[in-house]
Amino acid sequence: MRDIEALFKLNPSVVRTVGDIAYDADGNEVAYDKDAVQDYINAYAYKTKRQQEYPSIGDQLDALFHAGIFPADMAAQIKAIKEKYPKGTE
Repeated sequence: MRDIEALFKLNPSVVRTVGDIAYDADGNEVAYDKDAVQDYINAYAYKTKRQQEYPSIGDQLDALFHAGIFPADMAAQIKAIKEKYPKGTE
């Protein structure tokens, strides 16, 4: 998570930043706790780490398809598209 995302989540009145300075919709400077922002980032760091290491959504869905997990109608739709555009074709 980036600093800016954490800042916006913790301070809903902030609509923009310039460097380390935050502003509300009227252009007024908004004071905020930088340590609280860092604590928020640290608390959610696992999300970023997981996102970077998980297989892509496409790979996850393809694995589920091949494992036969999808309902029959969804599997039929996927199979039809795979047959329409087989691997190795343009």
